[in-house]
Amino acid sequence: MSQMVSDEQVAFQIILHSGNARSNILQALAEFKQDRIDQYEQLMERAEQDLLTAHQNHFRMIQKEAESGEQKLSLLLVHAEDHLMSTMTMKDIVKAMMEILHKKK
Repeated sequence: MSQMVSDEQVAFQIILHSGNARSNILQALAEFKQDRIDQYEQLMERAEQDLLTAHQNHFRMIQKEAESGEQKLSLLLVHAEDHLMSTMTMKDIVKAMMEILHKKK
């Protein structure tokens, strides 16, 4: 990455990708309800990819802070982290529920 990216830009990337993942998870759930398992799986894979991107951005911020020793807390970053963690939790719960429901069929 040749140009410096601001913490705010990274936070917005975390929010963007975790928001995309959340939308894909909710759509996957709707597909599962309609017994469209292939679409469910595709949407969950897209969600996984977005969460990976969000997590990588988050990890870069942690590395930057660790290297500099500077601790800068912003409400935007707290919001981004909350968004990421709640979406990751949602994904885990939906996957577990779908496994249980799939076994009952």
